[in-house]
Parts: sequence; structure tokens; C-alpha cells
Amino acid sequence: MNSDKSVQEPEDSSRRTSSDRRNDDVEEYADIISENRRNPNTEDPERADLSKVPSGAISFTDVPISSRTEVPYEAYNRFSARRKRITVAVISWCGLLSPISSTAVLSALPEVAAEYRTSGSIISLSNALYLVFMAISPCFWGPLSQVYGRKWTCTVTSTLFLACSIGTALSPNVAAFFVFRMLTSFAGTSFLVTGPAVIGDMYHPTTRATAMGWFLSGTLIGPTIGPVLGGIIVTYTSWRAIFWLQTALAGVGMVGAAFFMPETLAKLKKEGLEGLPTAKKIGVLWEMTNPIRVIRLFKFPNLILVAISSGSLVWNMYGMLTPIRYVLNPRFALTSPAQSGLFYLAPGCGYLAGTLVGGRYADYTVRRWIAQRQGRRISEDRLRSCIPFIGAVLPGCMLIYGWSVQERVGGIAVPVIFMFLGGVAQLFCFPSLNTYCLDVIQGRSAEVIAGNFMVRYLFGAAGSAVVLPAIKTIGVGWFSTISSGFMIFGAACVWAVALWGTNWRKRIDEKKAPPPGA
Repeated sequence: MNSDKSVQEPEDSSRRTSSDRRNDDVEEYADIISENRRNPNTEDPERADLSKVPSGAISFTDVPISSRTEVPYEAYNRFSARRKRITVAVISWCGLLSPISSTAVLSALPEVAAEYRTSGSIISLSNALYLVFMAISPCFWGPLSQVYGRKWTCTVTSTLFLACSIGTALSPNVAAFFVFRMLTSFAGTSFLVTGPAVIGDMYHPTTRATAMGWFLSGTLIGPTIGPVLGGIIVTYTSWRAIFWLQTALAGVGMVGAAFFMPETLAKLKKEGLEGLPTAKKIGVLWEMTNPIRVIRLFKFPNLILVAISSGSLVWNMYGMLTPIRYVLNPRFALTSPAQSGLFYLAPGCGYLAGTLVGGRYADYTVRRWIAQRQGRRISEDRLRSCIPFIGAVLPGCMLIYGWSVQERVGGIAVPVIFMFLGGVAQLFCFPSLNTYCLDVIQGRSAEVIAGNFMVRYLFGAAGSAVVLPAIKTIGVGWFSTISSGFMIFGAACVWAVALWGTNWRKRIDEKKAPPPGA
């Protein structure tokens, strides 16, 4: 191996086999453990050379679907701390756009339905379809961001989001409203995919969950402040003003992406297309951007189980947020959308509070296990930080919230307190789950996170679609019980990955490894 730090190495040099590493799923972090425990044979990650950058980052040759791909330490030192903070601020703002749009209309469902002469359930269905398109679009934007870069993807999609927001505000009928809502969703979800990928490009695995926590604060606070703003707007003016406000927010995001966000991907795959014949270029480009690439990654059972766990959280979130006006207004005799909209502040404040500690706790857990393993990092150790919160804290909060509302116990304080605590608990879960997706197959991080978002928002769409009919049939208490059971199952999935995920990845990598001498 050439000791030069340059990336100009043969493509095959970026593909590592089990003989290249002491353990196929571990990295060496000897600097985290004390000097007297340090293994003299441990390779210092500071000395790793950039020839180990995944091949997908330095040429158009595809990155093998392998969890062994490792990005060297130097790759994370390309940007200053200030530049990283500005970039995280930009992607956090952009990440807020699609989630805030997904719920801002909830406080105005009756008003939108009245103007279009339809029912609240039909307009609520538009929100479920919005989440369906949030699930579908990552399969496109994830691969595209690998080819054309994170900056290009964010700039283009923020422009599309702005244009579709204008279309929604001007929709003359319910059909146009549905179409523009779907297109807005399709464009806006790209930020949820490229945001984590940007963090994976810039931050080392032992520090990236903290940055992920700040990014997720935007994506999770968005669904909670959306109904607050929507409720205030629809109380004093037309519901269409919601989407004019959304347009203005998208304009800020577009400016931020275009002028303040650097390209964080080390090498764009599109550069490998230069000089190819047109027919060959089209074929290679399709291979690079084919949405099926995202689906193929689910041959790793650990990715499926982590996606299901993420889906249980999003099911719970939208299952709680969607019916608030229908559930809490009659329970507490509220008379205006603005009043019911204030209830969304409880989980929103919880998300903000969780931002301060959730990601840091995930990074602390990683470093603690690295020290216990004599300087080695195993990706699955990160997941241990979120198991108690998915399996116990969140289900407990949801049960108390649901049954206190149904049985009319405890007044306003009980649902508000436990919505807040549930919001805090979610920020102990999502940073671990999202960062695991970045860690586990580093050469395909945008596609891994895209697959995770696809599954989670399919569950979110299902929760948003069934919650109102379910509550009318079985009550908010029993629906909360179902959501709690789903999250406990999600915790079991994460626990299984934490215990056996490393061996699952090892077996699949060995099956895909070329024969000796090949």
C-alpha cells in the first residue's frame, strides 16, 4: 500500500477484504483508551491513508455492497469546525421543511375540507399520501446525491419545494391540492436523506451522533411547530397563508443550500462519466441512480430490523400528532385551532430538550464500548444507547397519554407532560438509529439512510391514515396501546441487531467476497 496521502490510487485499493483487518467489522481507536491498556499492535487511525476512501467516492466504479468499507480518519478533516457548524445549520433548516409541511395543515383540516366541499377524512388522506411520497422519494434522491453531490441535490430540491409550495397555495380544487402536496413531499424528502449523508461526510463516527442530534431537531420539531403555526394562521386568516409561509421558509433554505453549503462528498461519481459515449453514459448513469439500489441493501437483516424500529417511532409520532385536534378539543372543551395547536408545543419542546443530550449520549456510548473493547469500534454498539427508550420510556409515555385522555384523568397537565417526555425520549433514539445507518456501510451511506427513511415513512403514512378511524372505533387508549406494543417490538429488533448484527454482516460479506486470487 502506498503511504502517500493522495487519493490517486487504483480503484481496487479501496476495497478491503477480511485479511486487511484484524476483525472485519471493527476499527482501531487506540487513542480513546488509556496508554497502559493500549495494544502495541493496534493500527492508529490517524495514520490511515486516503487510498481507503470507498471507490464510489473517487470514481464511477460502484461501491461493493459490503459493511467492510471504511473511510479513513483524514477524510473528516477537510472542513473547519466553523464550516461544519454552518453546514449543519443549513441542512437542519432544510430538513425542517418537509416535516413541517407534513403537519402544518392538520390544524386546518376542517377549513380546507369546507373550502373544497369534502370531508376532513379526505384531506387527512392527502397527508397520508404526503407521507407515502416521503417514503418513495428517498430511493431516488439517495443515489442521485451520490452521483451529483449533496449540494446539487439540496439546491435543486429546495427550488422544487418552493415552486410546489406556491402551487399548493394557489390550488383551485382538491385534485390540484393533492397533486401539489405529493410533489412537495417528493422534493422535500431529499433533505432528510442528504442531511445525514452530509454529516457522515464531515464527522467522524465517534462524534457524528451529536451533529445528528442537531439535524434531527429540525426534522422532529417541524411536525410539532407546523400545527401550532397552522392553528394560529387559520384562526386569523385563510389556510392558504400556511403554504405562503412554507414558500418563504423554502426560499431561505434554497439560499442557504446555494450559497452557504459546500460540497461534502469527497469525489462525485458523475466525474467518472466524462468521456464516455452517450449510450454507455446513459447505461452507467442508470446503474448509479436506479432506485432498486436502495432496496438491494435490505439483504442485510440488520438494516431491515433497524428500519422497522425507526418505523415504529414514526408510526407513533404521526399516530399521536394527527388526531390532536379531534381528540383534545372535545376532551378539554377547546374552541379554536390556535388553542389545540398549542398542544403540539409539548412534544416540540421535548425534541428540543432531547437535542441537547440525545446525540451526545449516543456518542458517549460508542466511546465507552470502544474503551471496553481495547480501542475497537463495532457499529452495533451504538444501538445499545436507544434500547431502553424505545422499549420502555416511549411506550410508557404513550400509554399514560392515551389512557389519561380516554378516561379523562389528570386534566391538561398529564398529556402535556408525557408528550414532552416522549419527545425527549425520541431524541435518544433517532440519533443512534440514523448514525448507525451511516456507520454500517460507509461507502453507500446515502442509500442506506434512504432505505431507512423509506420504511419509516411508510409506517408513518399507515399511522396517519388509520389513526382517525381507529380512534373512532376503539378509542385513543387502545390505539396508544397498539403503538406502544409496536415500539416494544421495535426495541426487540434493535436488541437483536446489537447482539447478532455483526455476525449477520460478516456472513453476508463472506458470501459476496471474491474467491482468493480473483
